Amino acid sequence: MEILIIIGVIVIIVIWIIAIYNNLVNLRNRRENAFADIDVQLKQRHDLIPQLVNAVKGYMTHERETLESVTNARRNAINASSVNDKIAAEKELGSALQGLSVQVEAYPDLKANENFMQLQNEISDIENKLAAVRRFFNSATRELNTAIEKFPNVVFAGMFGFNRQPMFDLGEARADLDKAPDVSF
Repeated sequence: MEILIIIGVIVIIVIWIIAIYNNLVNLRNRRENAFADIDVQLKQRHDLIPQLVNAVKGYMTHERETLESVTNARRNAINASSVNDKIAAEKELGSALQGLSVQVEAYPDLKANENFMQLQNEISDIENKLAAVRRFFNSATRELNTAIEKFPNVVFAGMFGFNRQPMFDLGEARADLDKAPDVSF
């Protein structure tokens, strides 16, 4: 009789550990799926950037540095392999695109060009979609991190190779976005 109780307790503990593991796997896969959604939007963004740069080149002959930084950041973003590398590369690309937007403000003729405006609208649309999928990714990451850090999961998470994962945030660019815009007439 004692042996059956011991076997029963062991079976319950094993089932409990399996449930913890399966939940962590589900959350990790949800996070990876969320990043796949980001990847789709990033691919569209990367495809539009050369078109935007070419449209701007004719007007911005002396802002070569800005165009090169966008091109280099795009290349780094395309070549990034891991999720964390892609997050870092996309932060760099976002900053470079912000620099391009600032330079474009100095060229009223460019802003009136129909092709440029269409590209700007497409990029703006993709940036909005990226913001939405980043929120979903960060939500999935938060759920995974919370599950990893909760007791009793924390006891087993490390043994199963689950570690806290980074969010997809704006990094250093966040400080620029927190500043009020400078409006002057």
